[in-house]
Amino acid sequence: MKNTLTRRRFIGTAAATGAATLAAPSILSAQGTPLRVGTYGGFFEDSFKAHIFPGFTEETGIEVDSIAVPTGETWLVQIKNAARAKTAPADVSLMAGTPRREGAKQKVFKVIDDSKIPNLSSLSDRFKDRYEDGGLYGVGGVSWYITLCTNSDVIPEAPTSWNALWDSKYEDQIGLLGLATNSFLLEVTATTHFGGTDILSTKEGISEVFDKLAEVVPNVRLWYKDEGSFQQALQQGEIPMGQYYHDVAGLAAAEGFPVVSTFPEEGGILDSGYWIVPEYAEADDEIAAFINYMSKPETQAVLARNVGTAPVVDPALTDLSPEELAAVSSDIEPIIPRYDIYGEHGPFISDRWNQMIAG
Repeated sequence: MKNTLTRRRFIGTAAATGAATLAAPSILSAQGTPLRVGTYGGFFEDSFKAHIFPGFTEETGIEVDSIAVPTGETWLVQIKNAARAKTAPADVSLMAGTPRREGAKQKVFKVIDDSKIPNLSSLSDRFKDRYEDGGLYGVGGVSWYITLCTNSDVIPEAPTSWNALWDSKYEDQIGLLGLATNSFLLEVTATTHFGGTDILSTKEGISEVFDKLAEVVPNVRLWYKDEGSFQQALQQGEIPMGQYYHDVAGLAAAEGFPVVSTFPEEGGILDSGYWIVPEYAEADDEIAAFINYMSKPETQAVLARNVGTAPVVDPALTDLSPEELAAVSSDIEPIIPRYDIYGEHGPFISDRWNQMIAG
């Protein structure tokens, strides 16, 4: 019986764990305790435990205590609450764009010492978040695409443009992510119909984009927050089209489901998780060693092959084949989320979004 594949499904094995315990340490934790590393729970955490942490321990001798962290602002709240007690809930963790930007405003992230991370040179400046004084507080860890996905049994010829979301022939056939801050449909609409996301720089521009985005509502059967429910509906053809995660869609296709992930001509949505260090984390050398390990092209290649994420380093530095690279990314210029607008106009966007999806 085939299973539903989601980011929450365990896909790895613990086969490498034995190698980790036999490794000769070259760097030891200052406290003699494992480095506490936070990754998104479920699929991500399981995959990191199976494919990433053992190699890091083998190379550095630093054991890892894996922590599952939420993808949204809940994790930022936990970091802020811990900071009041001058503690940190993890030594280093992934954090998504909108909460990362808010946390930086409140200076709850520690400055990371660039000089201890030589592999940082493999990342473009886009994957290096800095405070106004130049201090580094975020380093790209993993990237993933959200694309236009279809069920090939119901829609044999997959649309190649986000414009399909507005096509009346797909009335009541589409599933879309249920939040403005994770669907990034404002950015999709701005790119598809307004020549780019610059229009989102003002509240008036955002209103104009919302008016256009509202035209897709009659086509939407499901605004989903539970990705598993949409994936099952997509695989079974009950909801034959929608936006979804390219990596998981690829895994579903590999399992034999009639799911096709298409990079639209306007670009797939490229979202990323960055490594941040909570204010009161103390294991500076171990943290730097971990971020340095994650920034290695070889590690990014392991992630691409086993987690399905796109490299945050220059792909040319990896040993990924053209076929492997095509499986996790695209040459088409991506749509980059405008994280800034959700901080500057958050309540306004939330109100307009809720009004829109309520019909």
